Amino acid sequence: MAGTELRALVQGGVLLTSIALEAGWAPRTLTRRLRSEGWVRLRAGAWGEPGRRPDLPLHLRAVQLLKPGLVVSHRCAAALWRIETLTPAHGTHTLDFTDPGLTIRREGTGVRVHRMPLAPSEIAVRWGLRLTHVNRTVADLLRAGPRDDALVAVESALTRRRVGHVRRAPLTTAAVLAAELDAPLLGASRGRGLLKLADPGAGSPTETIARLRLHDAGLCPESQVELRTPDGRRRFLDFLFRAEGLAVEIEGYAYHGSREAHRKDIDRFNQVLQCPEVRLLLRYTATDVFQRPGRTIDEIRAALGQLPTTVAHRPRNSPFTTFPLALRGSSGTNSTSRGTL
Repeated sequence: MAGTELRALVQGGVLLTSIALEAGWAPRTLTRRLRSEGWVRLRAGAWGEPGRRPDLPLHLRAVQLLKPGLVVSHRCAAALWRIETLTPAHGTHTLDFTDPGLTIRREGTGVRVHRMPLAPSEIAVRWGLRLTHVNRTVADLLRAGPRDDALVAVESALTRRRVGHVRRAPLTTAAVLAAELDAPLLGASRGRGLLKLADPGAGSPTETIARLRLHDAGLCPESQVELRTPDGRRRFLDFLFRAEGLAVEIEGYAYHGSREAHRKDIDRFNQVLQCPEVRLLLRYTATDVFQRPGRTIDEIRAALGQLPTTVAHRPRNSPFTTFPLALRGSSGTNSTSRGTL
């Protein structure tokens, strides 16, 4: 048999060895041909077509072809919907599926099967894969937890985001998710409690985790606050302790490396400091939030302790003066900046 005939048996970039054997390939000949032509072994009984990247959808398709009753769900479905999660799903990680037929007994290596019912309306098709609808996907994550992972996904789904270099609109609403959690499934009560902690204005997973760390520390600033500069321009703050005039900004992982981006960043920083509600501005990176949360909280507490709470707005003849932007750290992804007016 010619090797090219193998490609005629491919389904969505995946070749099942069972299909090749049924087509007449001898086991040893098939194995030699697969290896010599550069086919990628995805899992037992499934190979990726040469030249095709073995990404998450390809790994999911291999499992679904082997076990057609499974539906992609949880973190893997979130990735297909471009919903951010704390630990993004990859083909090399555990793959999540739901078995609505409650018949799968052996999960297979690297596969996690959730045995629970699924209505036909809760199943969608995306990239040729059967997966849970976006609302069911987010509700499943809320029911399963843990808290931080679930809320990162929820707030990503609720807001306009840029995920994987693709801009997308909000995918759902808090009201729709609340209705989805009315279903009598395990973890529903816990999921409803977590949904109450969601902030539909959060702009990134880093902001979500920063707010949760503040919440855990008993600090409750306003979030996603709109302010006006003296010349009338609108500016938005991640967090504001209004009574003390303390603003906190959280930067994402992306480093503003170009001169123009850096100039705009500094310009925005200076404009925020001109807003009458702001007396002190602290800025933190994703590294600070994820790797040094204790120090970040301690600095915010210290700043709050130094600022009087009797001045709601900074007067125009404020005795405070500006000082240059000070950076702690040696790189753009590991620093805290602080400014005062």
